[in-house]
Parts: sequence; C-alpha cells; structure tokens
Amino acid sequence: MADDALEDLVRRLTALVVKLDERDEQFMALLEEQREFNRQQLAINTRLEALVTEMFRQHTNGHDA
Repeated sequence: MADDALEDLVRRLTALVVKLDERDEQFMALLEEQREFNRQQLAINTRLEALVTEMFRQHTNGHDA
C-alpha cells in the first residue's frame, strides 16, 4: 500500500473514531438525563402510593364490619 493511501486511510479512520467518540458522549449524556428522570419518577410514584394508601386507610376507617 502506498504511503499516501495509508495516510488517507489513517486520517479517515481517525475522523470516524472522533465521530464515534462524540456520538458516545451524546448518548451518555442522554442516558444520564433518562436516569435522572427515572429517579424523579420513582420519587413521585412513591409519594403517590403513600398518599393513595393513606387516603384509602382514612376512607375505610370505621367502615369495616
């Protein structure tokens, strides 16, 4: 393989690796955003579950046989 062809191949491969690295960083940032959303959603779900449980307990208090 000629030196020019080898240098061109190395340049192209380097450019591809840089693009892949940039894309990986973007995906990791999106993944972290999704994880944060999931943490917040879990906290909301936990609070809602506690609220519904308390409301049900208060509603049924005294109405049992």
